[in-house]
Amino acid sequence: MDVFAFLLAPFVASLILTGIHAYLGVHVVERGVIFVDLSLAQIAALGTTIAALSGIEPHSETSYFFSLAFTFIGAAIFSTIRGHQARIPQEAVIGICYAVASAAAILAMSKSVQETEHLKEMLVGNILTVSWFEVKKTAALYGAIGLFHYIFRRKFLLISLDPEAAEARGISTRFWDFLFYASFGFVVTSSVAIAGVLLVF
Repeated sequence: MDVFAFLLAPFVASLILTGIHAYLGVHVVERGVIFVDLSLAQIAALGTTIAALSGIEPHSETSYFFSLAFTFIGAAIFSTIRGHQARIPQEAVIGICYAVASAAAILAMSKSVQETEHLKEMLVGNILTVSWFEVKKTAALYGAIGLFHYIFRRKFLLISLDPEAAEARGISTRFWDFLFYASFGFVVTSSVAIAGVLLVF
């Protein structure tokens, strides 16, 4: 019974994470940006690393918003490079952003005396220690993001499936791409804090 009680919160957290990521994954596949979640997750982890080096508690609200700000920067970059006229393929830019964020995080952690533990937590997280408060907060956030995507589902689906048709209808693909990646950033930032980069990917 004690084991069941211990694993219940992580199990519920896993269901919540799986639900929202499965939906966003459909858009990721349709857009052909398979590694965008890994890249955004690594950018979020870099934000957390920089916050920790600045003396901010790793799991504090300040650290979360620090990480979220980094993710929004990534969202802005990804939303401006999409299109058939781009000189560099979007997936290549996403890979470069991941590599740069990973290298920057490792270099930043080399300045810390607790770099090994922080690296492990950043990569694999520790979902088994998630609290019910974190589960409820995550469920509320993901529910709000899910509602946002449901309200504007036609625009998001059209841009993911046929961006040329969306532009022909006068829809600003860059603006809606930014909203997609920004909302994705909210999800990834929260998920990385709970489960780490690799499990989120």
